[in-house]
Amino acid sequence: MKCNPKIHNRRSIRLKGYDYLQEGLYFITICTQNRVCLFGKIENGEMILNDKGMMIKNIWHEIPVYYHEFNVHEFVVMPNHVYGIIQIISNSKSVGAGPCACPINEWKQIIGQPQGVYDVIIRYCTSV
Repeated sequence: MKCNPKIHNRRSIRLKGYDYLQEGLYFITICTQNRVCLFGKIENGEMILNDKGMMIKNIWHEIPVYYHEFNVHEFVVMPNHVYGIIQIISNSKSVGAGPCACPINEWKQIIGQPQGVYDVIIRYCTSV
């Protein structure tokens, strides 16, 4: 869907002029398309992760192994979104490195060529 300013008039919450590549802690939220519950369900007030949810959780904790510019902190997987605190610990301009930055053999077997963490999450969750 193309962006239509008459319909999609959501104001950016980003601070104008702020360099989001600089070191610091960032709160992130990633929602599934159409808010589809892909990662598990809530039973008796407890989040029960399915295979996709477990994969997301594992990938989160592996981010610093493959992306040395980052450290991860609190992280929660919900049925249709994930959120967490990620820390940029290096002011390297290699943040957001290309697809070769995360060559994990298991992911190659699941979805083909190695991808960035976000791309792996999205492609895996929409293909399984």
